Amino acid sequence: MTEKVDVKKTLDGYRARHGDFRFLDVPEARYLMTDGHGDPNSWVFGEAIEALYPVAYRLKFASRSRLGRDYVVPPLEGLWWAEDMTAFTTARDKAQWRWTLLILVPEWVDDALFGAVEAPERVRLEALAEGRCVQTLHVGSFDDEAPVLARMHDEVIPGAGLVPTGRHHEIYLSDFRRVPPERRRTILRQPVAPA
Repeated sequence: MTEKVDVKKTLDGYRARHGDFRFLDVPEARYLMTDGHGDPNSWVFGEAIEALYPVAYRLKFASRSRLGRDYVVPPLEGLWWAEDMTAFTTARDKAQWRWTLLILVPEWVDDALFGAVEAPERVRLEALAEGRCVQTLHVGSFDDEAPVLARMHDEVIPGAGLVPTGRHHEIYLSDFRRVPPERRRTILRQPVAPA
């Protein structure tokens, strides 16, 4: 058995500092994914999380037993979008939000291993290629993200001669079921391209 891999310690995309907007290139990676829409405080969002995590742990155990490779299940992540992106920054109209929840899998987890574990139909294994991105660390409640996102979209991205592309990406470094809102740590990421 090899050493247990922890992507939070090895991948650059899981590093961010509060108040610092950093540009980086995020390589293509594969994730367990499930989709939904609406308020993240709803039962639908919780149901999506409950669909993902059992599959993530089945894959981890299958990797360890079949391949002799163990890893720490990475944190929950989310892609967020809406027809009108002001639903995030000013209106905070959560009913308009669309999302894909994801959990990263190591590069050695392939379709065959995924096919060997029990997974609900709503959970898929898919690649995500984001490329050039800007990200920062938000500390605090999710409802307090709007000013940070507004700064990212209205100042940082245009100030670098770039425009947003793709979907807003969040990485939940804290377990929001256990950590008080004011202490939650969330990486906020936005893919970008030249203007």
